[in-house]
Amino acid sequence: MQPDARPAEPPASPSAVAHPLLRAPRLTRRMACWLYEGMLMFGVVFMAGYLYSALSQTRHGLDNRHGLQLFLFIIFGIYFSWFWHKGQTLAMKTWHIRIVSSQGQPLSQGRALLRYVCSWLWFLPPLVISLPFGLPVKEILVLLTGWIVLWALASRLHPQGQFWHDVLAGTRLVNAERPAPATPAVHPSA
Repeated sequence: MQPDARPAEPPASPSAVAHPLLRAPRLTRRMACWLYEGMLMFGVVFMAGYLYSALSQTRHGLDNRHGLQLFLFIIFGIYFSWFWHKGQTLAMKTWHIRIVSSQGQPLSQGRALLRYVCSWLWFLPPLVISLPFGLPVKEILVLLTGWIVLWALASRLHPQGQFWHDVLAGTRLVNAERPAPATPAVHPSA
């Protein structure tokens, strides 16, 4: 054995060393994108609600409420799984965020749909907890807001800063900013 020989170190796992292009965007940027996505969803809700009321001949907003909720759940699933399969929603393009698999590959339709189901963790826990208590809407909104803040901050506990529903779905949010274009080298004329 040579005196300078060192024992071989075990190779680092792929999850331990994150590629710079696979880093999670800052939490503030992801949450700004999340809020912008919510504003854009008003248009989707309006169009889907109009379509549902026309097809079901609903005359009052509270008639067929559960049918409308199911219809919106399906429409949201189609919307998000379609755009996530393509890599970005409009809000994600605006905020330069892209969705990829945990290995950095584009999402399959199935993986995008799984992420959609897992993303309901943003809303379902406080809604389910408040259900047996019959809380007023204002109290439900306070509980929901508190949960959203906690869920967002919980991403700080993940080694790579990813949201936990992304971890469950095998996806990750990454920066989609393009690298600066290379400037051509200027050669002095002789």
